[in-house]
Amino acid sequence: MAELHPLPLSHHARSVLAVGLLLGLAFLPSCALFRGLGFPGAREHEMEVWASAYNSLPGQTDGRPDLTAFGTRLEPGMRVVAVSSDLYDLGLKQGTRLQIEGLPGEWQVADRMNSRWRRKIDLYMGTDVRAAREWGARKVTIRWRGP
Repeated sequence: MAELHPLPLSHHARSVLAVGLLLGLAFLPSCALFRGLGFPGAREHEMEVWASAYNSLPGQTDGRPDLTAFGTRLEPGMRVVAVSSDLYDLGLKQGTRLQIEGLPGEWQVADRMNSRWRRKIDLYMGTDVRAAREWGARKVTIRWRGP
């Protein structure tokens, strides 16, 4: 087997390579590829918000109750939420996964609310109007990972 020998580099060249490597490692977590995957650039966020519920019924939305503002086709049973514009600006973009205090499992951002709302999420409850009314509106803590 051939023996490996280090390249003959000057002290200056080795220093430049070392600094480049350290800078590369410092910026790696901020790359979009690594966001949300548990790397240091993806921080845990927590916030108290108002949470209401909505259904995909013609009387509650526009002409396409099964289609979100992002183009996601809603189906009963999906664990998705709509977010207010300020939360969207804080990193709760389409596809962001979050936990909602008092609810099991993971939810996903799939819709955006009217711009008049602030610090608010809307839980999708399929066509179950009774469940949406029972939920009502309440303050909850949400948690998500992001930049």
